[in-house]
Amino acid sequence: MSHPDDSFEIAALAATGGQRVAGVDEVGRGPLAGPVVAAAVVFPNGVPAALAALIADSKTLSPARREKAAAALRASPAVEFGIGAASVAEIARYNILGASLLAMRRAVRHLPSLPDVALVDGNRAPDLPCPARPVVGGDARSLSIAAASILAKVLRDRLMTRLAARYPEYGFERHAGYPTAFHRAALALIGPCRHHRRGFGPLR
Repeated sequence: MSHPDDSFEIAALAATGGQRVAGVDEVGRGPLAGPVVAAAVVFPNGVPAALAALIADSKTLSPARREKAAAALRASPAVEFGIGAASVAEIARYNILGASLLAMRRAVRHLPSLPDVALVDGNRAPDLPCPARPVVGGDARSLSIAAASILAKVLRDRLMTRLAARYPEYGFERHAGYPTAFHRAALALIGPCRHHRRGFGPLR
């Protein structure tokens, strides 16, 4: 399991002279259905040790551990967070990269106050109202980015589970819209619903 730390946050604040750094990540670029969801997380006074112990790259955590970490992040007075999303229609309009950057911008804007600098997972940062630094593999290396990845992943999975109740034939609760064999078979049998990304892969 990856164990991120706060070295990127310390370096970013030292370089900018700021006091507030946000970690930003998105979830949902690869699925064939559903929105892309992003989160931004700030630890204004550092990360409590008990909370830091729960945080890792969301992809390395079991669903139960992600839920536990997300609940702790949401409940902690030591955490500020913002959530953003881009819809299937916006993915079609702006393409998946553009929609991902849009979701991240929205997440940062939904923070209680603007950070002095943002650390963004990946090799490209969105246009933000504050300095932004991309961090390749940031969800495994930066505590604030990893925390953002957890919040975004848990929320998106919940959204897809809700969609599964309305469209049970696709099994969204099993794969969150990703192109599994089950999902592809359902698409071949009954075609897409309005929450599918019609410009993606087998839906073209």
